[in-house]
Amino acid sequence: MTKGKILIGPSSYGEASPAPVELLRSAGYEVIDNPFKRRLTREELLELLPGITGLIAGLEPLDRPVLEKSDLKALARVGSGMSNVDMPAAESLGIHVSNTPNGPVLAVAELTVGCLMNLLRQTSAMDRAMRAGGWDKRMGRQLRDLTIAIVGYGRIGRQTGDLFTALGARIQIVDPFVDPSTVSAPVVTLEQALAEADAISLHASGETCIIDAAAFAAMKPGMYLLNVARGELLDYDALFAALDDGRVAGIWADAHPQEPYKGDLLKYDQALLTPHVGSYSLEGRIKMEMDAAENLLADLGKAS
Repeated sequence: MTKGKILIGPSSYGEASPAPVELLRSAGYEVIDNPFKRRLTREELLELLPGITGLIAGLEPLDRPVLEKSDLKALARVGSGMSNVDMPAAESLGIHVSNTPNGPVLAVAELTVGCLMNLLRQTSAMDRAMRAGGWDKRMGRQLRDLTIAIVGYGRIGRQTGDLFTALGARIQIVDPFVDPSTVSAPVVTLEQALAEADAISLHASGETCIIDAAAFAAMKPGMYLLNVARGELLDYDALFAALDDGRVAGIWADAHPQEPYKGDLLKYDQALLTPHVGSYSLEGRIKMEMDAAENLLADLGKAS
């Protein structure tokens, strides 16, 4: 007899190390892998969750109808963002919810800094040109003394800002919940950042569009955009227009409105694209997955 069944949502859970899955099994639970090896859809969750006691969650749509049809006692999010979980519904249904806010912080921040430097020096574009037989020397820009707006100054935004500052950039903070007296960098409005910043790095939670057509129109020409948060934060039609007219000099997108992403951003040489790997450092991934397993077991213990 097992204590219950635990469904693994993220398709890569346990790949960096088997220890998180072994921890769940050693605690007496039957572990069920994601059968589709990709992000689960709402319809698939409705089929899979009945009879499941605990869920290791990724970015699956865990809304009220899905949670009401489940037998979940606890779910543990691998990552920090919780916009895909209907928290009021979970609370009303008595489902314990946790996340892992600390595991991905340094991994995401380091990748963000590296990808901006890639865009500034056009490293990937020159690599592609050389592989095609060219010798295309491109003049780049240096990071030092650039003004970078950090939109969303939580754990990841703060760490990213610290790394940029250490490399000589000036940061601005765009976050209505930050008390200016508690930080050393200026806290500005999005409108001010759009007019002044050389680059904007998106670390905001939620899925409400922040950079819309009006925001692109207000940008300082030659802006660089970094999005490691959510694909929905950008108006993609407006983004394409801004890339076409040069208002956006380059974009790195790790989060996409649909995943796997197959859209028109793939056509732009100014775009650096990664498949939602912000937290995929070996060290960060293991910590997040272990944290999620420990959180889930602790919450299931409370619910028993």
